[in-house]
Amino acid sequence: MLNLPNATEFNRRIPKQKFYDNLSVTPALKKAFTDQIKVIYWRNKIAPTTVNLAASDSVTEIEVFEIRLNTPDLDESILRQIDREIPYHILFLLEYSGQYRAVIGYKEASTSSKTAFKVDRYYSTDWMDEDSLPVHLEGLSMDAVYENFVRQIAGETLAEENGNTLKESVEQQKQREQIEKQIAALEAKIRKEKQPKKKFELYQAVEILKERLKNV
Repeated sequence: MLNLPNATEFNRRIPKQKFYDNLSVTPALKKAFTDQIKVIYWRNKIAPTTVNLAASDSVTEIEVFEIRLNTPDLDESILRQIDREIPYHILFLLEYSGQYRAVIGYKEASTSSKTAFKVDRYYSTDWMDEDSLPVHLEGLSMDAVYENFVRQIAGETLAEENGNTLKESVEQQKQREQIEKQIAALEAKIRKEKQPKKKFELYQAVEILKERLKNV
């Protein structure tokens, strides 16, 4: 898939029960697995042993999982459960009715373990033909390939600016989202406010936040 080198092909079916047959999984999450997922395939293994890439401490392997769905909607909790069970970075290819979405989590090292990672947030493409997915193997190291996958899937959301690292781009996005949320909350207050003076004060606060947003 994705025109990845033949040496990366793995093509093994993974029983979905593997991800929810333990005591920590809630009945609701187990139901989501059974209702929403048809089948899971481990399609590719991208690693220095399968393709000519420099190794790295933070990204040792990238697994490509194809998940065929019974419904176009997939609970994010399912992806988080799979990411918890697999100790590597994962590129998900979701398939429904012949259309695909690429999804990847931005992972950071866990503070409790040097070998564990936690997903900060997920990025996703729209539904499209498999050949149209904007996901390509680019980079000379495992770190670079992973970061390029995240940027490719996130698109303009994480556009590289002024040589920012991926972590810096993600942090900037968080700041933008926080300011946008504050603006939306203030604008809602403006619509409800009856007193002209208070309304003007709220409007000024919105303008200050909008200026701050331009500089993030």
